Amino acid sequence: MSTDDPTQTADPEAVERALRAGLEEFELDDEDRALLDTEGLADEDGEAYSPLPVVAIIGRPNVGKSTLVNRILGRREAVVEDVPGVTRDRVAYDGEWTGRRFTLVDTGGWEIDATGIHLRVAEQAEIAVELADAVMFVVDATVGATDADEAVVKMLRRSGKPVVLVANKVDDQRTEADAAALWNLGLGQPWPVSALHGRGSGDVLDALLEVLPEKSAVTAYARGGPRRVALLGRPNVGKSSMLNKLTGTDRVVVDDVAGTTRDPVDEVVELAGRTWRFVDTAGIRRRVHQTRGADFYASLRTQTALEKAEVAVVLVDASDTIAEQDVRVIQQVIDSGRSLVIAYNKWDLTDEERRHFLEREIERDLVQVPWAPRVNVSARTGRHLEKLVPALDRALESWETRISTGRLNAFLGEVVAAHPHPVRGGKQPRILFATQAGSRPPRFVLFASGFLEAGYRRFVERRLREEFGFEGTPIEISVRVREKRRNRR
Repeated sequence: MSTDDPTQTADPEAVERALRAGLEEFELDDEDRALLDTEGLADEDGEAYSPLPVVAIIGRPNVGKSTLVNRILGRREAVVEDVPGVTRDRVAYDGEWTGRRFTLVDTGGWEIDATGIHLRVAEQAEIAVELADAVMFVVDATVGATDADEAVVKMLRRSGKPVVLVANKVDDQRTEADAAALWNLGLGQPWPVSALHGRGSGDVLDALLEVLPEKSAVTAYARGGPRRVALLGRPNVGKSSMLNKLTGTDRVVVDDVAGTTRDPVDEVVELAGRTWRFVDTAGIRRRVHQTRGADFYASLRTQTALEKAEVAVVLVDASDTIAEQDVRVIQQVIDSGRSLVIAYNKWDLTDEERRHFLEREIERDLVQVPWAPRVNVSARTGRHLEKLVPALDRALESWETRISTGRLNAFLGEVVAAHPHPVRGGKQPRILFATQAGSRPPRFVLFASGFLEAGYRRFVERRLREEFGFEGTPIEISVRVREKRRNRR
């Protein structure tokens, strides 16, 4: 798409043919050609991508869970700390072993007190297990099975989930007898591992893959039926009140104490003459000394709801200052690739002054989502809840939008001609060809002759939104830099 490209004046199909021919001058690999041959539309039949199977790593504090996570990942990513109750910013990791990919969830950071150890350990482990396809249960072989371990074993048996028992801290042959003693737990073979040194880690991963399904059976919903809406937001913004108003029942416990909802509640809702499936999610019930640990599981539940959903309605308390946690929830929706509607709740409790300051906060704190539809509502009174429907429709339509390759390249040709990439180091990278690699959300691949700066990629995204709408959906843009073929003799 050079600025003097004569094909820019032709029809979109002619532009596409000319640019495809021009690509032959560049080095393309098999993946590039497959993408170009199919226009990248791997989900053309409308099937959503299958979520990866989920592995939960559970165990008492300081048994080496995070060290094991780092060993599996092959890099130091999970936080390793001897203090229980540490809430990590990131709880899920992409793992891989012998070509099989999976999501690894580190459930470290349990807050335990002396009086409620059995209940606390079992409760928090149960949540992690509920959201997983398989479990790696880590026990310190040098300490042996404790009462807390026994409590978790009972819960694991009830869950029916496949369990791989990891006997950690077996650093040499002398301590292998300690691992063998864990047969008494009744969970099958204990796998002796040294997460710190890597000893035995390959064997335990082989055992994990034997019981791990190819795709997640926990979060995958069948396609079709009512559109699926995740109701998200920080504690006490009115999620349960909204769901009760939508259903016309007191289906969900409502309390002014943040975090009274423990389990996600799926509800079929009639709204504007149509049926929707709403998933209400919140943090688990908070107890004394357990606040930070609850945030961990609230985040885990939010992620699970997003994997089940197609669109997220994020509730923000309009009567209160926008909080960092509001921004985090919105970012989690964007990262998950789901469409987004922002509902400013408790609108009936705001006056003109508060609304003025709210607009300033939105401009400052939510600058990354100017494309998200906005609805001002009151879950308590039911005001304007019907306005959610057109916003949801716009977001879902954008989420599923496809742009033909010819039209996409004709448009980008005009954009690049008017605003070429800045010259850097004596070179001016240019976009050679573009294709939509998929939808739900829209994913675009740009073939370029050089590295495109982040600012220019944001400019391209902004222009795509101006031309094609994409209201309410994130857009993913990836760039493949390709060099010209060298003359071969």
